[in-house]
Amino acid sequence: MKANYKNIIPLKQLLAPAQKNGFAIGAFSPRYTAMIRSVLLAAEHLQSPAIVQIAQVELGWYQSNLVDFAHVFWQQVDELQPTIPIGLHLDHTQDFELIKQAIDLGFTSVMIDASQQPLDGNIATTRQVVEYAHAHGVSVEAELGKIGTADFIESDVDEELYTDPQEAALFVAQTGVDALAVSVGTAHGVYLVRQPKVDIGRLNAIRALTDVALVLHGGSGTPAEMVHNAIQLSGGGVSKVNIATDLELGMLAALGRKERTTEAGLNLLPAADIEIGAKAVQKVVEEKIINYLGSAQKKDLYQLG
Repeated sequence: MKANYKNIIPLKQLLAPAQKNGFAIGAFSPRYTAMIRSVLLAAEHLQSPAIVQIAQVELGWYQSNLVDFAHVFWQQVDELQPTIPIGLHLDHTQDFELIKQAIDLGFTSVMIDASQQPLDGNIATTRQVVEYAHAHGVSVEAELGKIGTADFIESDVDEELYTDPQEAALFVAQTGVDALAVSVGTAHGVYLVRQPKVDIGRLNAIRALTDVALVLHGGSGTPAEMVHNAIQLSGGGVSKVNIATDLELGMLAALGRKERTTEAGLNLLPAADIEIGAKAVQKVVEEKIINYLGSAQKKDLYQLG
């Protein structure tokens, strides 16, 4: 599928210009397949690179499946014919078989999250995925440290363990991973009790020891100034920021709803309501591109030919 589109590219290729030029790419999780179009429209409108992603845990929470998600993504690409650089990413997963399935479905990057294992186990598991994915032209993101949760939607783990810079250098050297999700104070989901923070000193220490692309999870609800500071580090800061919850909250607010629904539940809504939700998601994505990521009008930094 992806062979037909030179602008749908691996994560490593997507992130290199961002790291070099001081902006970040939004990894937007639409969660519902009906919202994939909104991400693509927003990014195309602003001529911004973008990543469409879904996590293993989200497939369970929203009762969807990877095949349908990939099918709708490629269907929308066929229809919209976007010209911007795009990545299709499988976020947090511990399942090697699901990673293989994603690669077969045309995902351009995958994330193996073995951060619950001891360092040696995380390295061994990640290296296995890297070897398989790279053989198929697919980039790999991994996690070192533990990124906690605020609402148990995107992660089942409340514990947080900050990334150790020395371990990060060792991990990258021994795995060959293309991007590293670091734990520096943000959390998955909605900030209810704990408050977002970004440990810039720790990010600087990690950057000093490795040139790997850095990823910030928990972008939803994090103040723009914190995100900007993380992106604009000397030598290249965070170049991928995950944003999921804010998209869903924007959709629910537009629909006057408070409770999350499932993939099937959303698809049962009247078409007019789905369109209202889709426009709200597009608006949120555009706001993030402009005010958080600084990625608008960056298409021309890429050689897509």
